[in-house]
Amino acid sequence: MERGDQKQIGNARAEIATRIVRLQSEYYGKGPTKAKAYITEDVVVVVLEETFTKAERTLVERGETETIQQIRRRFQQAMADEFKSIVEQATGRVVRAFLSETNLEADVSVEFFLLGEARTDMHGFEPGPSRPG
Repeated sequence: MERGDQKQIGNARAEIATRIVRLQSEYYGKGPTKAKAYITEDVVVVVLEETFTKAERTLVERGETETIQQIRRRFQQAMADEFKSIVEQATGRVVRAFLSETNLEADVSVEFFLLGEARTDMHGFEPGPSRPG
């Protein structure tokens, strides 16, 4: 892999990790304290640590693990398009599949993206011309 490619991949990894943390912070009121994105060929994996809010941790400590798992899964399903958009913008490729899993005991979440072909239409990612209102 050439140096320019490595720099481009490094920039994409940083952008993905930062924007996913920002998205979770915006919707949960607290983001992960650690995030790292990995990109290999057709796969992007984002590992997020210390993701739970104080309320969620309290419920986990009281045995409400299934409730928290369900809430987190529903959130990921509802926000899938926004998560995929982050990866598509950073990589320039279509996301074919998005999977998410959380380990409550370890307080770790993993976001998995399977990439497809190059995205040629970036419409919707960039602001269009202003229309008179």
